[in-house]
Amino acid sequence: MGDIKVGRMVLGAVETNCYIVYDCETMETVVIDPAKNGLYDRLTAKGFRISGILLTHGHFDHIMGCHELTEKSGAKLYALSAEKEVCNNSNLNASDQIRRPYTVDPDVLLSDGEEIELAGIKFTVVATPGHTIGSCCYYVKSEKWLFSGDTLFCGSIGRTDLPTGSGEQIMQSVEMLAQRFSGDVKVYPGHGDTTTMAEEIAHNPFLA
Repeated sequence: MGDIKVGRMVLGAVETNCYIVYDCETMETVVIDPAKNGLYDRLTAKGFRISGILLTHGHFDHIMGCHELTEKSGAKLYALSAEKEVCNNSNLNASDQIRRPYTVDPDVLLSDGEEIELAGIKFTVVATPGHTIGSCCYYVKSEKWLFSGDTLFCGSIGRTDLPTGSGEQIMQSVEMLAQRFSGDVKVYPGHGDTTTMAEEIAHNPFLA
């Protein structure tokens, strides 16, 4: 395995962060939260080979590129098992609210604490309910990278007023992240700028 890098594309009307985590030597790539169509052609034109697709949760602004990407690449779609109903239901994933009903059916349902290897990269699944019932983060231990979805943002946390959201649960989840991960862990959120756990523990008002 060669060096691992992260790329970010800001996609869609609500500026969702879509990440690609890739091996620089093999160009095998994991896509996290494909928010918009067109990703397959965009990535393969640069030599990337898509090995898997991870969802941090099932809201419309994180899944709208899934069908095209899975069909063209043949890669499997992964999500936390508790998020299956959100992925499958256009009311729960809020795509009904934008009048573009859209659902996805994950190929692989994951469990909290499970470790998966895609593109030669090991990801640990961290369940973080609150933004949705099955929200999760993905941790790359070798690099100290945490892909936090809409659970933890730079200076904030995810909203909880959409279906299956819970303010109590998201507070428990972000507190767990602060206790579990050291300050030098880099955080890649679903929207906005990257940050670190140290920065969030020191300045995020929800972790005060």
